[in-house]
Amino acid sequence: MSLQIPKARQHGFTILEITVVLALIAVIMGLIVPRIMGALDRESPRIALIQVKSLRGSVENLRLDIGRYPSAQEGLSLLVAKPSDAAISARWRGPYLETDQVPLDPWGKPYQYSPNAANNQPFALYSFGKDGKPGGEGDDADIGTLPAQTAEPAAK
Repeated sequence: MSLQIPKARQHGFTILEITVVLALIAVIMGLIVPRIMGALDRESPRIALIQVKSLRGSVENLRLDIGRYPSAQEGLSLLVAKPSDAAISARWRGPYLETDQVPLDPWGKPYQYSPNAANNQPFALYSFGKDGKPGGEGDDADIGTLPAQTAEPAAK
């Protein structure tokens, strides 16, 4: 009589099982990711508006400290970088943002600042929207307080 040693059971997954699981994950991701990305795109204008309001508050805090709004040349960078002018630098209590950089809008473009605003606002602060160009409608519309427009010449 010979003794037979039972074979050790193999534990693990076969390549076929792994392939099926990966295929299922790919199908699920293909259905879910576009919906998530679409939701983020739909929320971008709202995110831009919230960021504009937050930046406006930071600019107002800066004004309280230095006694004026940033010039067009200084722009929003004055929120994070100490000015070189000694008189202003002594009153500057920044940085006025939590990060060391001015944030970009949801489309990855810089926010626009101008000391010339309309609608009784002391300054303009806005995003050009998804297209990154002035004007537009829908997602391409400008968001925030826009600068005063110069009158266009009348058509002949």
